[in-house]
Amino acid sequence: MKILEAKYVMSNSDYMKCPEPNIPEYAFIGRSNVGKSSLINMLTGKKALAKTSQQPGKTQLINHFIINNIWYLVDLPGYGYAKVSKVEREKWEKMIHDYLHYRENLVCTFVLVDIRHKALAADLEFMLSLGEAGIPFHIVFTKADKLKPYQVEQQVEAYSQKLAELWEEIPPLFVTSAEKHQGSEGILQAIESYNTTFQKLE
Repeated sequence: MKILEAKYVMSNSDYMKCPEPNIPEYAFIGRSNVGKSSLINMLTGKKALAKTSQQPGKTQLINHFIINNIWYLVDLPGYGYAKVSKVEREKWEKMIHDYLHYRENLVCTFVLVDIRHKALAADLEFMLSLGEAGIPFHIVFTKADKLKPYQVEQQVEAYSQKLAELWEEIPPLFVTSAEKHQGSEGILQAIESYNTTFQKLE
């Protein structure tokens, strides 16, 4: 898939106010500083799509971008908020939970993980909650340029082993580096294949 056009559409705190659910949608989420904006910009070929479209505060919302006028890329707030109040954290968690569980046209969620770290409890718990709810997800390792190739292989293998302890079948894995523009092809191919099978909601 080649991305010819990527445009910011809107931001919301309520999934019911999101765009009409009539085209396929793919959400991107991860812990803070995982490199989400950089990955989105790499995927779309836009240097600042995920930043210039989000004024201060927008990172706390559900952000929709329309791609090639045929599917939505959704930038979600992170999870594991260490530096916000309990009230704020609960509000974000409910917003994300409701979006992931009730958004009709959400085809797949891409969970971003910094490849430099071992499997963190917050990431594993989040993935487990998706699995238990039957929400399809893929794992995207970011910042692969920060490690040597053999270290990348070791990290992916260790993560896969950890996932195998929790899952009978581990979800698809992608290794990316926004810095070196690597890994976007596999993600876009997956999205393209899902787009072809998406049935427009009546």
